[in-house]
Amino acid sequence: MKTDCPLPRDTIGITDSEPLSRNIPANAGIELFYALMDPVLLVTPQGIILEVNSALLKAAGKTRNDVVGRGVCEVIHGGRWPHILCPLEEFLLTSMPRVEDTRLPGLGGNYSLTIAPVPKSKENEEQQILLVARPLTKDEVRKVDSIRTAQLAAIGELAAGVAHEVNNPINGIINFAQLLLDDCKRGTEEAALLEKIVQEGERIASIIYNLLSFARERDNERNLVDLNEVVRECIFLVEHQLNRDGINLVTHYHEPSCLIVGNFSELQQVVINLISNSRYALNERYREPAADKVIEINTEPALIEGRDYYRLTIRDYGTGIPQGILDKMFEPFFTSKPAGKGSGLGLSISYGIISGHKGILRVDSMLNQYTDMIVEIPATEHG
Repeated sequence: MKTDCPLPRDTIGITDSEPLSRNIPANAGIELFYALMDPVLLVTPQGIILEVNSALLKAAGKTRNDVVGRGVCEVIHGGRWPHILCPLEEFLLTSMPRVEDTRLPGLGGNYSLTIAPVPKSKENEEQQILLVARPLTKDEVRKVDSIRTAQLAAIGELAAGVAHEVNNPINGIINFAQLLLDDCKRGTEEAALLEKIVQEGERIASIIYNLLSFARERDNERNLVDLNEVVRECIFLVEHQLNRDGINLVTHYHEPSCLIVGNFSELQQVVINLISNSRYALNERYREPAADKVIEINTEPALIEGRDYYRLTIRDYGTGIPQGILDKMFEPFFTSKPAGKGSGLGLSISYGIISGHKGILRVDSMLNQYTDMIVEIPATEHG
């Protein structure tokens, strides 16, 4: 196979000084690099792309000039935020080997990414690293999803344990402070301090309640619920805010209904939180009204592993989310928002609620293009 920009012979670990007793042609590694059907990149430890094969260009939908010399996260992750470090870029600096299953939005799918440092042929030679992205099969994607679900469940158990241990002492602090406050003269410095203790104690109690929500400790009543009606009710509550911000709302409902077994108020909490996040992302990207300042809400039936589900998708065309933090989105206290603008509990609580409905909450995003928040809940036999 010919190329206008052949790799140096020693770029992939083959030098003139190496014996060829293995009957392998000296240029076999170069030919293999370009002939592989899976996307391959050659990068520096700083994540700068030195060379790619045609499979990478096809998956990314770009030309060689579009990618060579660019940062690896810009290409395979679809972009990055300057204030958040990309885990891949951090790992490349170690020049260590690794294999991980991950989503690569810039390549449009889920891949097994092999990171392989290239052996140096000279002492002062710059380190180079090969990245090979093998597309995952559907079974492998399901396995990855189940592992992530198990990890979040473990975090939930830890959160519940912490919450239970802290809950009783903090209630004691609030009660004793309140007793002292009742006997204290109003307007004094002591009263002000006690009021602050009660206020901060109640704030801690609220965080504990949210942690228990994430850990799915609540056992609220479940009834037959129309997912379409949940969405319509949420839109009624937030439509004024959306109109004020110049955000257009587009809805597509599966008719006549999307019947599931669930708790209406809990599902309403999830949908309002997801719409609120979309509103924030759109306002961050578009300070003024714009054609793409849109939230699209869609409900539809879905077949998942032979079972009927209803899928709710909330899409916005706001800032998007870097791939490097997608896996952390549902962890308690993790937030991509600036300090003071997010508690980091909204999505984790939503995840716990949907898991309690035996459903799935997942995210798909491309930086500065779109974000899809996807809720999938089992349909009832009446649906």
